[in-house]
Amino acid sequence: MSVYDDLTSVQRSLDELLRSVGRLEQQLRGSLEMRRVRVDADHLRESVALLREASQGPAAAQRPALVTISDTPYDMSLWTDSDDEGLGARDRHAP
Repeated sequence: MSVYDDLTSVQRSLDELLRSVGRLEQQLRGSLEMRRVRVDADHLRESVALLREASQGPAAAQRPALVTISDTPYDMSLWTDSDDEGLGARDRHAP
């Protein structure tokens, strides 16, 4: 079986689970445990949807473009009026 077939099978089983949970919820109204089961089933549905998206390959998850940073040194004139972090300006002294 392929991943797609497995995910389809899981989705069908999950749909049946959600129908069963709905029937139980009608019989056990207001039960805290039933609300927990409903929330867990909803989380499963969301997780399967995320798995389906992730299984579609790198085309589905677009990677951001990489930015190349040059290895050449910066022009030192960029730093003439800057402060050294934690030390202050070069021409001033700490108190």
